[in-house]
Amino acid sequence: MTKPMFEKIALIGIGLIGSSIAHAARRAGLAGRITAAARTAATRETVRRLGLADEVYEHAADAVRGADLAILCTPVGSFGALAAEIAAHLAPGAILTDAGSVKTAVVRDVAQHVPEGVHFIPGHPIAGTEFSGPESGFAELFDGRWTILTPLPGADDSAVAKLKAFWEACGAQVEIMTPEHHDLVLAVTSHVPHLIAYNIVGTVNDLERVTEKEVIKFSASGFRDFTRIAASDPTMWRDIFLNNKEAVLEILGRFTEDLASLQKAIRWGDGDRLFDLFTRTRAIRRGIVDAHQDTEAPDFGRKAAGAKPERKKTA
Repeated sequence: MTKPMFEKIALIGIGLIGSSIAHAARRAGLAGRITAAARTAATRETVRRLGLADEVYEHAADAVRGADLAILCTPVGSFGALAAEIAAHLAPGAILTDAGSVKTAVVRDVAQHVPEGVHFIPGHPIAGTEFSGPESGFAELFDGRWTILTPLPGADDSAVAKLKAFWEACGAQVEIMTPEHHDLVLAVTSHVPHLIAYNIVGTVNDLERVTEKEVIKFSASGFRDFTRIAASDPTMWRDIFLNNKEAVLEILGRFTEDLASLQKAIRWGDGDRLFDLFTRTRAIRRGIVDAHQDTEAPDFGRKAAGAKPERKKTA
């Protein structure tokens, strides 16, 4: 029998990402045991019912004892307090990582608590859906998607290589970059698009001349897809924007300038400007499909009406 990559994996937080890691790790035989920590009794009961972990605890400190891999899977705003709670219980030689969508703030909040001999390697699996909770996870969530690791200067090469191999065994492709670059890239590809989606759906909801019934009844694909994004976990996204505000504000400023230019083109009937922009953006979409980060199906991967909807993977 092949020895698992880790004797014990501790998942701190067992929502969509944590439960999907549990499924993926079991599928690949990566863990001798899996423990989890969840705040509410209802979540712990769901974890037991689904068999996501061998043991599940209320307190993170109990879950990480003896673990050689611990993964923070809660909203990033909670990481500092969790790191302080588990610090004294992390085993020497253990790897501590996370699944947060922001990295510089995570380094700021977590690194100060990590004891000597524990390998802190921040990470971010760029995969998700608009669903949340332990029942929403599935092993295939990371297949063909990217996970970014942002090891700090002086990080142990063998520990980084082992965590990279773990994510690859979960089905992901792995890229390594600095925390600062990660936050800028994600502000462009994920954070600002989510902010725009939240804003557009909120704007439509506030329009007095369009009823909510009409919005739901006549939703075309554009607004429909915005509502999917805007249905994402509000706690997680609140923490992302508060903890990546510099990069988000930088990209949002550029977006605002470009939007003003587009507004001017529409006002003055500059069809060439509009056509050029739409041609360039269409090419970007083609690149995403060619990179297998989405399907080229005209219904954006949805099944026929009446069929059970597919769990769409998003950044």
